[in-house]
Amino acid sequence: MQQLLPVTILGGYLGAGKTTLVNHLLRHANGKRLAVLVNEFGALPIDEDLIEAKNEDLISIAGGCVCCSFGSDLTASLITLAERVPVPDHIIIESSGVAMPGAIAANIGLIQKYLLAGVVVLADGETILTHITDEYIGDTVVRQLRDADLIIQTKNDLTTASHRDAVSHWFTNNLHETPLLQAEQGNIPNDIVLGLFNPRDDNRFSNHDDDLYSSELFELTQHCDADQLGKALAVDTVGILRAKGFVIDSDGQTQLLQVVGRRFKITPYPSDIKPQLVCIGLRNKFNRAELEKIIMRAGGTVAVL
Repeated sequence: MQQLLPVTILGGYLGAGKTTLVNHLLRHANGKRLAVLVNEFGALPIDEDLIEAKNEDLISIAGGCVCCSFGSDLTASLITLAERVPVPDHIIIESSGVAMPGAIAANIGLIQKYLLAGVVVLADGETILTHITDEYIGDTVVRQLRDADLIIQTKNDLTTASHRDAVSHWFTNNLHETPLLQAEQGNIPNDIVLGLFNPRDDNRFSNHDDDLYSSELFELTQHCDADQLGKALAVDTVGILRAKGFVIDSDGQTQLLQVVGRRFKITPYPSDIKPQLVCIGLRNKFNRAELEKIIMRAGGTVAVL
């Protein structure tokens, strides 16, 4: 069974900052071969200093990354990417400013070789309150936000404290189940946006550590109920933004568990791998002791690292 390629979909209305975020992801790929798919190159200008070569439908980027235009046939482009040598580590689909990222996400599961790693939608902190109440575009913007597993609020440096409070109040009242992160200049750790995937070495996880985020690695020593674990991790009180784990079920089958925001997914994994779980969350909510209790309630045992 061939290993599935993870796909992250980036959405958000026009001007939300998708270009800035994509360039940030490419600059901090750290050896991962990222492939970025866009409707057309004009919609996503890659920073010139990252480009090694370009032709009509593909830009080669430093570090083995590429940017491809898929036009009107996303499925064909994904099939072509899966045949590249070397194969990309992670696919990023940048949806157009008026597209519904959830509709794209629904199609990923229908394409062989691919696994949806999550939907990340950007919200322009300066204009979001105006957009959601606009007679013509408000419905589109709100629907995009409702498709998200994770919402990143951008351009906060351009607003006042009272405006930021008003935005936060709207999200709390209308989208409280979806994690909301604040960002400036697309500065969000890649592991949070892309979901901790690195197919070339599943035993190597990033250990991101700064003032806002914390990461924890758990070694699991016995069989674990992946469904119970996923449900417990995908709740707001735990403070997890992203998690990826390999658990062994009672039948001895390896399962890939991924958590993004309030959602989780379990996928049979085609090869033997050491059972372990890595989590990234907001430092002020993260509690390793509580996470260990959750793992044990699901039947797992945490090894001492």
